[in-house]
Amino acid sequence: MTRPGKSADWFSRFATRVAHTVGRPVVFALACIAVVAWAAIGPFVGFSDVWQLTINTGTTIVTFLVVFLIQNTQNRDSAAVQIKLDELLRATAEAHNSLLNLEELSEQDIETFRQRYIRLASMARKKGIPEIEVDAEERATDEAAPARR
Repeated sequence: MTRPGKSADWFSRFATRVAHTVGRPVVFALACIAVVAWAAIGPFVGFSDVWQLTINTGTTIVTFLVVFLIQNTQNRDSAAVQIKLDELLRATAEAHNSLLNLEELSEQDIETFRQRYIRLASMARKKGIPEIEVDAEERATDEAAPARR
């Protein structure tokens, strides 16, 4: 497997770290504290233009940069999920291989597939779908029970 250049690899690691960090509750709390502190300083500086410009410029720059970092992480995560789904389709005998790389098709082609599966679901409902006996929570509980004994 070909590895990306060191700069691309560094950027991916950096983007992932930033995306995970900015998504933490403590970072949100710090951002709220910064806004409250900025608002509290307002009366002492007479709500000056510089005071307003500080928050406007700071938030604009941070937002602009973080969007690109999060998008990089999201693109990689999405690609990884697609590869996993493609492998599940490939490994399942009854699956249609035409669904592999579906995300690469045009919107119109994807809509055609979607309509086909809507029709299949409708036909299955008309025939009568058997009840699902075990839901995911019950299955997890049942599987965990022997381990507790």
